[in-house]
Amino acid sequence: MVALLEGGKPWPVIGLRADMDALPVTERTDVPFASTATGVNQGKEVGVMHACGHDTHMAILMGVAKILTEMKDELSGTVKFIFQPAEEGAPQGEEGGAELMVKEGVLQNPDVDVIFGLHIIDDTPVGFIEYRSEGIMASSNSFSLDIQGKQAHGSSPWAGVDPIITAAQIINNAQTIVSRNMELTKQAAVVTFGVIEGGVRSNIIPESVSMQGTIRALDEEMQQHIFERFETIVTNTAESNGAEATLTIHDGYPITYNDPELTAMMAPTLEEVAGDENTLVINAITGAEDFSFFQQKVPGLYFFVGGKAPGRDAAGHHTPDFYIDESGMKLGVRAMSYLAINYMSGSGM
Repeated sequence: MVALLEGGKPWPVIGLRADMDALPVTERTDVPFASTATGVNQGKEVGVMHACGHDTHMAILMGVAKILTEMKDELSGTVKFIFQPAEEGAPQGEEGGAELMVKEGVLQNPDVDVIFGLHIIDDTPVGFIEYRSEGIMASSNSFSLDIQGKQAHGSSPWAGVDPIITAAQIINNAQTIVSRNMELTKQAAVVTFGVIEGGVRSNIIPESVSMQGTIRALDEEMQQHIFERFETIVTNTAESNGAEATLTIHDGYPITYNDPELTAMMAPTLEEVAGDENTLVINAITGAEDFSFFQQKVPGLYFFVGGKAPGRDAAGHHTPDFYIDESGMKLGVRAMSYLAINYMSGSGM
């Protein structure tokens, strides 16, 4: 959903984005509105929970829209409110998220000049804002890997080609990509295997094994180097075992890159709303965000807002006990409102 608020002047056009979607997680928090919804994910019935805080992002942007609408005549520009679905990924076989919205022209008619977005964080105390210039979140690419061997009796491994042994060697060898091939003083990178499936019985060497995982990088050259090294390791390791392997690296999210000039312009605004002592420049993280698709087209600034309740341990995002102190939403509303107003007024231009 997109809403347009035209102020007293047509320029500049500022995009404010919030994301929406839930996750296949069964909620067990102690809040009275804990989700009891269920759904189907990858053929399995699952719980459905706002386990990452995107519902608070929607509420924050609705609050911003209300405030800016009430002062419409005072605005020296236009605000485009972008309520984006499917940040966590579109349903299997479908398109969605920021990439599709960009493709469908969300940054046009009128053309957006700059865009701002935020994410609430459960381990950062309420009242704090965190940001950084340039890369703040990593690129993300999932991969699938299929290994074809030859089935045999578990007592006679020499009669077959073992895809499980091959898979184990590929997993171990792939970890050398980051530890031995990446210039880690430059940026971080990650290669993670999250799924391995193969075999049906203890005494049967299976015919095939399939694996899935994720690749994260904070530098585009490093990202491409990981792809190349991974392909080489998979091909050569499989060949050395007499197996065949097919690696598919799927399209994913680009690096979430905060425009340096825009970040420098608007950092004083973040300090204004949170206070100097509560506004922190952080290291980049290896999570990913499809806000990056907007930033590929126009200068953007993405930042974090604290949502950790006093005296309550953070359970972590994407977990059944994920919890956000709703009072943290107030700073999100102030930050997004002030970013728009100050940019329009010239404070950030």
